[in-house]
Amino acid sequence: MSKSLLIKLGLLVLAFALIPALLVGFDKGYYYQIATIAAIFMLLAASLHLVTGVAGLLHLGHAALYGVGAYVAAILGANHGIGFTLGLPLAGLSAAAIAFLVALPTMRLMSIYFAVATLGIGQMLYLVFLNWVGLTNGPNGVMLFSGINLFGLEIDSDLGIYYVVAGIVAISILVLNRLSHSYYGNALRSLREDDQCASAMGINVTVMKIQAFVISAFFAGIAGALWAYTTGYISPNDFHFSQSILILTMVVVGGLGSLPGVLIGALLLILLPEALRSVGDIRNIIVGVLMFSAILFLPKGLFGEVSALNFARRVLGQGWAAKKGEKGIGWK
Repeated sequence: MSKSLLIKLGLLVLAFALIPALLVGFDKGYYYQIATIAAIFMLLAASLHLVTGVAGLLHLGHAALYGVGAYVAAILGANHGIGFTLGLPLAGLSAAAIAFLVALPTMRLMSIYFAVATLGIGQMLYLVFLNWVGLTNGPNGVMLFSGINLFGLEIDSDLGIYYVVAGIVAISILVLNRLSHSYYGNALRSLREDDQCASAMGINVTVMKIQAFVISAFFAGIAGALWAYTTGYISPNDFHFSQSILILTMVVVGGLGSLPGVLIGALLLILLPEALRSVGDIRNIIVGVLMFSAILFLPKGLFGEVSALNFARRVLGQGWAAKKGEKGIGWK
């Protein structure tokens, strides 16, 4: 059995056997909730990784696109009776459509100007969530009673909900991993390093940036829909600017350009505050000190991009290796 297959099987066993076994052992709804939230934020961090870590665009409005997905899923379910099976992809597509409209006038902006533009768009969407009472119910939020109904099968147990969320997050991360570690991902990295040079080499810089932004938003919308369906209630405060900063912090602490690092960063920043809940408000100081120390002593992140690329070469190399007499397509 190849090393690549062993690693994949190990991750699947961890996500779908060991963690559920621990959750069943504790048998507390609180732990199921934490596991579900951690999975959703792993997807959010992975989606931001594509546009910020790989393409190099500093995106400060990710939480707003996450909120678009959540509100679309919640409103369709609460007001129109559209369930999980159709509501989930519609939420992702709606977030992607908003991202496309945002990207058209902003993708020619550079560096900090793009960051400020996405910050402004994010705040504008937050104010829409907060003040468009007729659609979003304003600060009172939206209550969703339908839950998860998967192709006619009602999923109402904590373990069943965890499996659905874990499965969707795993598939999404697999897609993002393939995009990041492919010729397409290498083209995005060239934009991050020197977009003028990339343009001179024949890459359509603007189109590539728009594509990355829209794909990232689609998966953020999926994460938002999962949040709405699993919590049963959403409000504007769930998608405040501070959430964008939290997601960006996960990417930076984990390692810019490193998908494994991003996932580790998401787990750390979700699970650590919960593990320190017993110490009260001082936990925020402890988490802050640890984050500062990570940036100070590990500026490339907990699992940097070089380590991630080497890992990807080892894992994907055998699967993409050329057969005898054929030309290879992946890492050499």
